[in-house]
Amino acid sequence: MTTSIEDISSKDRNSVLHPFTQLKDFAAGKLGEPTIIETGKGIRIQDAHGNQLIDGFAGLYCVNVGYGRTEVADAMSRQAHRLAFYHCYAAHTTEQLAILSDRLVKMAPGKMSKVFYGMSGSDANETQAKLVWYYNNLRGKPNKKKIIARERGYHGCSVLSGSMTGMTFYHDHMDLPLPQIERTGVPHHYWGANLGETEQEFSARRAAELDQLIERLGPENVGAFIAEPVLGTGGITPPPEGYWSAIQAVLRKHDVLLIADEVITGFGRTGSMFGSLHYGIEPDLITVAKGLTSAYFPLSAAIVGEKVYSVMEEGAERAGAFSHGYTYSGHPIGAAAANAVLDIVERENLPGNAREVGAYFQARLETTFAQLPIVGEVRGVGLMAAIEFVDDREKKKRFDPSLKVGARVSKAARDRGLIVRAMPHGDILGFSPALVITNDEIDQIVSIAESAVRSVMDELVRGGEKI
Repeated sequence: MTTSIEDISSKDRNSVLHPFTQLKDFAAGKLGEPTIIETGKGIRIQDAHGNQLIDGFAGLYCVNVGYGRTEVADAMSRQAHRLAFYHCYAAHTTEQLAILSDRLVKMAPGKMSKVFYGMSGSDANETQAKLVWYYNNLRGKPNKKKIIARERGYHGCSVLSGSMTGMTFYHDHMDLPLPQIERTGVPHHYWGANLGETEQEFSARRAAELDQLIERLGPENVGAFIAEPVLGTGGITPPPEGYWSAIQAVLRKHDVLLIADEVITGFGRTGSMFGSLHYGIEPDLITVAKGLTSAYFPLSAAIVGEKVYSVMEEGAERAGAFSHGYTYSGHPIGAAAANAVLDIVERENLPGNAREVGAYFQARLETTFAQLPIVGEVRGVGLMAAIEFVDDREKKKRFDPSLKVGARVSKAARDRGLIVRAMPHGDILGFSPALVITNDEIDQIVSIAESAVRSVMDELVRGGEKI
């Protein structure tokens, strides 16, 4: 029996609690009908009305191998027919899980040792925090528990990972952040640099600020620093020159673990297999999710470095069993999906495609948008990029938030058949297409985005909002 579009919409409105949706407006129909997505192929999706959309954001930075990869579905089906589920508690495993774990340890940057699995980047970062605390308890440093995160960093929406996230609207009305989390400055040169300050000088200042924060808190109280190699939801912002070398020197000085949140940058998006490899980061712990399965199945991982794991193993006689885990940790269907996805990533050299097509993408964005009067900055790396809109380029003056310029451009692009994201921190248009994208498809995205931006520029002029 086929369910009508109207019936699906009604059932959805009456029963689904949608993330990041204005609940009262949705319930009242002010946001229109829910968009029912039915199929996808490559970089495109199709809704229930037959409208095709270019997905310029790969879902939520996650469908890296593109939609409709039947080889991934086939791998999941084979595993489901053979064994749909068994847990990995008490040293149980499956073939796909063992293969995947060995693969991740060998391919990850730094000296990695073991892999712990969850279902999302949020729960993986919860695991990372517990590992930091466990590690310091086992080595006799019970006060070394504070975790420093960055303003505008994004690390999830659960209780502790949401506290790590450095955007206040994730905390409002949720009794967050927790007191174990401290905050340091965002590494965005465009907005944060002093007049005449170079990127190297700005990076040195940010590192000095981190050093001073750790000294103020007491190094004996600070356990870890968590950061994305490239800021994602906080504005798609690559680090300024010299940032990571300066930051890592401070962390080593104070015996502070480095958690690299590679949920977005892992598996090729920057043009390297991991963002840490791209920027010379040597993490102690690595968080991955999204691209691990290209979102074909919920799976995340906390990859544990040898430095941390050796303490855990040594302390096992005193601590007993490692008392952390989820029912679905190491799910065999998820492991099968991940192995199939990583086969595609390696066979089709998707990091290389992100590097080559990404360079073309960055150049096209720069040429098309950098000189427009409402564009303050065009930035990005590989196949992630952002355009930031400002009211006055010379004075670096932001638009009045009530104008919602970024959201208007995003909607104008959507009306023209392109999904790109209005980022939540400022008037920013974000791009993060699938890593299988071609130069021709980049041209289509840039063309539609340009039409959308120019239409909003015209609206601002006609409305007297921008002269």
